[in-house]
Order: sequence, then structure tokens, then C-alpha cells
Amino acid sequence: MTAEPQTAESARYQPGEIEPRWRERWAQDGLYRTPDHVEGRPNRYHLTMFPYPSGDLHVGHWFAMAPSDTLARFYRMNGWNVLFPMGFDAFGLPAENAAIKGGVHPADWTAANIERMRRQLQVMGTTFDWDREINTSTPEYYRWTQWWFVQMFNRGLAYRKDALANWCPSCNTTLANEQVVDGRCERCDTEVIQRQMEQWFFRTTNYAEELLDHSGLDWPEHVKLMQRNWIGRSEGAEFEMAIQGQDGLSFRVFTTRPDTAFGMTFAVLAPEHPLVEAITTADQRAAVEEFVERVRRETEIERLSTEGTLEKRGVFTGSYAINPFNNQPVPVYLADYVLTSYGTGAIMAVPGQDQRDWDFAKAYGLPIVRTVQPPADFEGDAYTGDGPAFNSQWLDGLYKAEAVQKAIAWLEERGLGERKVNYRLRDWLISRQRYWGAPIPIVYCDQCGAQAVPEDQLPVELPYDVEFRPTGQSPLATSEAFVNTSCPTCGGAARRETDTMDTFMCSSWYFMRYPDPKNAEAPFSPAAAEAWLPVDQYTGGSEHATMHLLYARFFYKVARDMGLVAGGEPFIRYYSQGQILGPDGRRMSKSRGNVVAPDAQVQQWGADTFRAYLMFLGPWDQGGPYDVDGIVGVARWLHRVWAVVTDPPALEDGVDGARDLRHEVHATLKKIGEAYDAKRFNTAIASLMELTNAMQRLRDAGRADRAAWDEAVETLLLMIAPACPHVAEELWAKTGHGYSIHQQSWPAFDPALAERDTIELPVQVNGKLRARVSVAAAADEAAARAIAEADPRVASHLDGQELVRVVYVPGRLLNLVVKPAG
Repeated sequence: MTAEPQTAESARYQPGEIEPRWRERWAQDGLYRTPDHVEGRPNRYHLTMFPYPSGDLHVGHWFAMAPSDTLARFYRMNGWNVLFPMGFDAFGLPAENAAIKGGVHPADWTAANIERMRRQLQVMGTTFDWDREINTSTPEYYRWTQWWFVQMFNRGLAYRKDALANWCPSCNTTLANEQVVDGRCERCDTEVIQRQMEQWFFRTTNYAEELLDHSGLDWPEHVKLMQRNWIGRSEGAEFEMAIQGQDGLSFRVFTTRPDTAFGMTFAVLAPEHPLVEAITTADQRAAVEEFVERVRRETEIERLSTEGTLEKRGVFTGSYAINPFNNQPVPVYLADYVLTSYGTGAIMAVPGQDQRDWDFAKAYGLPIVRTVQPPADFEGDAYTGDGPAFNSQWLDGLYKAEAVQKAIAWLEERGLGERKVNYRLRDWLISRQRYWGAPIPIVYCDQCGAQAVPEDQLPVELPYDVEFRPTGQSPLATSEAFVNTSCPTCGGAARRETDTMDTFMCSSWYFMRYPDPKNAEAPFSPAAAEAWLPVDQYTGGSEHATMHLLYARFFYKVARDMGLVAGGEPFIRYYSQGQILGPDGRRMSKSRGNVVAPDAQVQQWGADTFRAYLMFLGPWDQGGPYDVDGIVGVARWLHRVWAVVTDPPALEDGVDGARDLRHEVHATLKKIGEAYDAKRFNTAIASLMELTNAMQRLRDAGRADRAAWDEAVETLLLMIAPACPHVAEELWAKTGHGYSIHQQSWPAFDPALAERDTIELPVQVNGKLRARVSVAAAADEAAARAIAEADPRVASHLDGQELVRVVYVPGRLLNLVVKPAG
């Protein structure tokens, strides 16, 4: 179909006029409302990570969401019933900080920001089904977050114990790791210390082995590797070490190298280890207490740092422990780099075979005994490779694999230790001494202990009227109406838990709520789970690899064990996009003055141009710097699209060149379909630009074949529709098609038309280009050579020459290598 007659206004591409008009029409018609079942269209669940309602969408949001929307649209056109929902991860620290600093209640601050960001998301022109929107800070949602906690508690997966927390003595409150900057409180710049507090945990370690298994998952390899390293599976032995001269006092150590135990020359405990006070001798007490107090001021990141020397990172307790392998005493030290939350909180130290132990031994004048023979040319310090054991009595001469097994068997035969699998992964600490989070549904009764709130009493709602003062407790603790309650078991007086849950709780199951967001009887129904779960395509940043993505996998496996879902993995395919940088190539930051505001870009260029530019600037998994000149080029391209569609050349039947145009269309259609499916959005936009340019050249020539041109226009618009939905819809209407282009099927390419009949083949003689000849696309070497040698421009360079060699790359190049005859 050709375009409708133009008026002065319609002759110009005006995104500011057409985009809001179409968004309003789509919303009124419920175009993107997704039913659970559509006859003849299989379900497919696409999801991109939902945003925290900070107040404004930034470029990173657009870079994550616009390509994700393009992919969802593409699959919808390919016959799928695509669910692509959106919501808000609405609990979090910034809202509470706003209350403390600005006097704005977190609920009000959050609601206002959600309203603003929802409008910004809608301006993007996405296919989000807003009927399924979720807000994790509403009682309707966090009722079910609390329900999950109760299920974990009832299944023995939730428990309470003492744990270290970042503590600001000035603000008198705990801090999340992200609130500690260079060891100081981000609020007041006071030095942060570590403080023991009783807190709630989930037993994620129960699923450690399963979480290591990524089989069947189409995920980036680097994300799977990050999770495997974070879980950190280690096989080895755990054994007891008795304190010399103190009956009944001992500690356990885990090691992956029990074969090197004959080289143990000291042992190390974490400063928080429960034995520290008991084993510290009188002459060492002052030094130990000073060291423990200093370590309390260090963050975990600082303690695990490998930078700097170890001279001040340890202290001798005055006691000795017995090495069970040789019954020799070794001094027991404390060191900041040993943590109670890793392993047993104690290590055996073998400086000959471990570099950190070597450095510590050198710093404190401790002996070093090698137990593995290094190669003759080894010149380093600790040798961590394989080799025959020596200085190891009954292990001498054995290599690592055999020596490790013999050492473990020796421990087990004597009842001194056992084989053990250890994980770096720790149980998930979910307690937060915060107001703006889902209250932990536990009450404490003097008679019955900790009791879960019954499910029919959920949600435990956040009171609105609380004081936001830095008291060292959650603001909930100041609300007597909230705290005082009755025990669900005995009916006696009880106190509510005043900690709230880590906000990762909310995002660990949100994808299960979208399929059934208004269900008041369950987090989701079996029918909804069967219809939509698991997620077919998940997108978001890989910085979430070891928290959100791991926690979501944990939750889903628990849900499977509860019989709520089939299968153990929530996200079959996961794709991590890169990061958009500022125009200067650095991470965007207000302090650097390099932030690009999406609203301003959309106002100037239009949402379609902004979407297309973000997809065009580079591979989606890499990102790159925002280039102002680059978006100008994309804007010009969409103006050219408008021009070739609304102002076509003279159209006639049977015009030469029809097959060439159809080839361009079908070849592009093949490339675009493959590019969209592979998430190579930059190459898709580039191919669309090439086709537009080919059509522009025909338009400039003044005439084209009617049927071929109409096919080209229709196909161009269908290919553009996933990436640039507004302009595609407008031009679809202008060319006389029925509403809506977003309800059309993806066109099929003709394989015969997608391949050229003939190509222009470069012909070289001795490496120098002499001609370009037209040959069949499938021409073999003999055919190509015959045509080339018949061309006068080539033949003149072959006279009197002897052919030495022929280099033929089908479809790409023919090079004739010659030398003077005779």
C-alpha cells in the first residue's frame, strides 16, 4: 500500500506529537494486557529486573529495558503469548534516609517516586502489562513475603543467632555494607566498628550443592563462574586441635590439604572465636584485648584484604595447641583475616605451602617447614604446587592426590577427624534494623519462645506513625502499639520482632507473583505457576550474580520442595547487559557532571530515537559511552524512514530493479530476525539503516516497481516495530494498514530472494585490484576464472604471463598470481 496524501504537518516526522497519541491509544485499548492463555499462541515469560523507585529513571534503566522490550515484541510477533510485566522494588534505605534528613515519610516518598517513574516507564513505549504491576512495599505484597518467612521458619530454614554487624557509634545504628565508605559511616563520617547482634538467617547453605549446578541453564559463563566461586566448594578434612595444658578446651580446623599438616608451625583463630578469652594468658591479655578491639573497627572487606604487610594483623594468645599428626605443640595466634563466618573460624597454618601463612610466619618470626618438594628450579616462597611429600613421616614420597586421601583416612581411623565438604557460601543474614522493610513475622513469648505469626494473621503491617531517630534499634521498637502483642500459642503477653527483612527477600520471589498478582489466597495459584513459570528470558546486570540471582534460585528450590512449582530453576535464560558510560567514557556521576538525563533526551529526540540509539551504540552485553553525535545519526535515520514511506518515488508496474530491491528486503529480513533473536540489537539497527539507505537511493532515482516498493515499505515497518514502536505504528496507519502493527505477525523471508543471483567479484592480479566482474553467487573457481580472464581489464595483465597460482575465496575474491612466461 502506498502512503496517504500528505499535508504540510504530516510531511514532517514529529515524535513529540505522535508518540503520546499512540501510547494513549494503546493504553485505552489494553493492547498489551496479557491473558493467561491465548488459543494457538504458546506462553513465554520475559522479565527484566524491576527498578528501585529512586525518583527518576536513569540511562541505565533505559539501556536495560528498551532492548528487553524489543525482544518481547519480537517474540510476540513470532506467535508467542508474551508476559512482560513491571513493578517496583520499593523497600530500601534511601526512603528511610529521606525520612531522617528531610522529614518525608518513607511511604509517601516511595509512593511519589513510583508515580513519577511509572510515567517515565510508560513514555518508553514498552509492552509492560500494567495490570500486573507489583509494589513490594504494599501490605498486599509483603503479606506474602512474610508468608515465605513463615514457611522457611516452619521448615527449619530460618533461625536466629549472634552475628557481626557494622555499627556506627555516633548514629547509634547498624549499617549495611554499602553504607560503610572507607571504614566510615556515610552519614556522619564516624569510624565504623563491628558489633555482635542476634539476627535472623536463612539456611542457603542447605542448597549449596544444588546451587553449584547450572546444567540446562542458558546463562553467561562469567555469571555462572561468579556463582561457583562465591559458593566456593572445597573438599578436605576437619579435625580437632586440643589446647595444651587445658583439659576440655579444643577447636576444630578445616583444611583442603591435610597432607601438609606435618608442616603446621602455628594455628590461627578469628578474634571473635568463643575460645579467645579462655585461652589468652595473663601476660598476653592486654595485647589480645587491644587487638580484638581494633579488629572490631574493621569491615569484612578490610579484614579479607591481601594488600599490605601482616605485621599488625595478628597477636599471640600465649597458648599452644597440639598438632594431632605429630603431637607437637604449635602457638595459637589471632589474625584479622580469619572470620568466624568462614569455615570453623580457625585454621592450621602451613607456611611452607601457603603464601599468606608464609608472610605471617615471616612477620612474627615463626618457623617454616616445607612438606612438599618443589621443583629444582623453584625460587619462590611458599610452594603451592604438587610434588612428593617429605618431612611428613608416613606420607613421604606420596604426591598430593594420594597423600590427601591417606591423611584423611588416618584421621578417620583414629577418630581424630573426618572427611568434609566445606563451602565459602554463608547462610543469608536477612535481619535489618530498619523501618522501611517487611516486618519479620515473629513474636517472642517468655513461655513459648520465638513463635511464627499464624498465616491468617498476616500481614504484620508497618505502623505509619513512628519516630525516625538513631537509637540503635529499628524505629519499630519505639512503637508500643506495634511491639506489644499476644503469643499465638499460649495467648500470653508477647513482643513482636522489630527487625525488618533484607530487601532482597522481596526480589527473591517477585517473578513468581507477576503471574498471579491479585491473588488474595496464596502467593500464586498452581494454574498460574503452570501457565508461566519458570521465566523463559530474564535480563539484568551481572552485578546481581552473587546476591539477587543466587537468592532467587534458592527461593525457587524451596518452592519446588514445597510442591509449589515444577523444576528447580527460576530463569531458564539469563542475559546480562553492559553498562552505559558518560560521554567521557567514565561511569556516570553527578559529581563528574557527565550524567545524561533520559527525560531531556526523549523531549529533544523522541522515545523511539532514544531507544534505537541505545541499541545501536554497541553490543548490548558490553555497553559503552553515550555519544551525543551518535544519537543525531539515529535521529536522521528515522527521518529518512519517514521520508521514504510518506514520500515514495513514482511507482509503476514492471520497473527494472524490482528483484534487486526484493533481495535487499529479504536479505535484511533474514539478518534482522537472527539479530533480534541473538540480542544483537546494534547489528539489527545497522541492517535497518542499510535497507533504508537502499530505498532512499531508489526514491532519489525517481521511480520504482510498485509491488516491490510496497513490499519493502511494509516489511521495513514490521522490522522496525519492535525497536521503534511509535513511528512504526504511525507509518503503518499512514500507509493504509489496519490497527495495530503490534498485532501483526513477523514476516517470513524467502530464502531464494535472500540470496543474490549474481555478485560483484573483485579480481586481483598479483595482489592488485584490476577489475570487478559479475559472476553467479554460487560460481566455482573455474567459472569465476573464465569470466575474469575474459575481461579486457584483466586480460591485459595476463598477456605474456605464466599463471603460477589461483587464490579463490567464493563470493569474496579472485587473485591470479603470475610471472613472466619463459
